Amino acid sequence: MSLSMSKASLPALELSLTALSGVLDKAQEFATAKKVDPSVLLGTRLCPDMFALTRQVQVASDLAKNGMARLAGIEPPRYEDTETTIDQLKARLAKTIAFIKTLDTSKIDGATDREITFPLGPTNKGHMKGDDYLNHFVLPNVYFHLTAAYAILRHCGVSIGKQDFLGAIPMKMT
Repeated sequence: MSLSMSKASLPALELSLTALSGVLDKAQEFATAKKVDPSVLLGTRLCPDMFALTRQVQVASDLAKNGMARLAGIEPPRYEDTETTIDQLKARLAKTIAFIKTLDTSKIDGATDREITFPLGPTNKGHMKGDDYLNHFVLPNVYFHLTAAYAILRHCGVSIGKQDFLGAIPMKMT
């Protein structure tokens, strides 16, 4: 049996976005313990030309919901980028996870050879076959922004490690 596009993506996205929510919990705990205004963490970026933490979380959320909605052949919901607190970012992640759980897996699986058109900036559009879009655009971009968010918080001194990034991997240990 081959691995379907929905099975290769939906559980991984859910796991990763849930892990990011847990990392944000640790960021809140850090801010409280160190008496740091959480907005300082949310506004931190690794270098001047990178997005700050808040935007990294928003973009990871958007890539997951928009990408999977396009593969399912539906219009993705639009989220306003108005989050200013850790709790608001966590709520956005929860809303994204709830949304991707509603998608029709058969539509996602049927998108393998369908052309997906998506915006690339304000004026350009990208065009890819569904399987290429998932494997070479959606998943790598989500992971990039998840990694950037993790790295920003780690750089700020939040006590997080690889397991926090990976989340609750479905495995047995012996």
